[in-house]
Amino acid sequence: MFKTINSLFVTMFGIGKLPRIPGSYASLITVIVLYILFHILSISVDKFLFFLGAIFIISIFSVNLFIKDLTNKDPKEVVIDEFIGQSIPICLYEIAHNEPSNPARTLTFYFIMFILFRIFDIAKPYPVSYYDRNFKNSFGVIMDDVCAGLYVVAILVFYMIITT
Repeated sequence: MFKTINSLFVTMFGIGKLPRIPGSYASLITVIVLYILFHILSISVDKFLFFLGAIFIISIFSVNLFIKDLTNKDPKEVVIDEFIGQSIPICLYEIAHNEPSNPARTLTFYFIMFILFRIFDIAKPYPVSYYDRNFKNSFGVIMDDVCAGLYVVAILVFYMIITT
């Protein structure tokens, strides 16, 4: 039973088992869920960040258990790392724009963050590639997506600087 619950967690309730591009599906679902949480249900970003921190810590252990007996230490079905990495720029965007917003503008930025995150997660520029290549464990699986999310943050900060 625990193994089943762990599998559901690391695959985001089976999203990771979808064919072809499970990481993109997981990122897209994350974007949709976060938009609903922040803009429809009005969940505080602070509360979500606490939840995200807990997910990060639990993921280190859960992914490690999931990949323990596998030869591929970064299987495509593990997509909880996409949830964590995609959540980082969205949360920081919400913190920076803590005011009533134009839904069209917010959705545009969410879409841009989704596309940028997928580009950085797939292209794996340094240090994303460093974690991907050098840590064949749960830490590497998660940290490459954290770095990809931080690249998105850097691009958005640069954009905000040049447009103000």
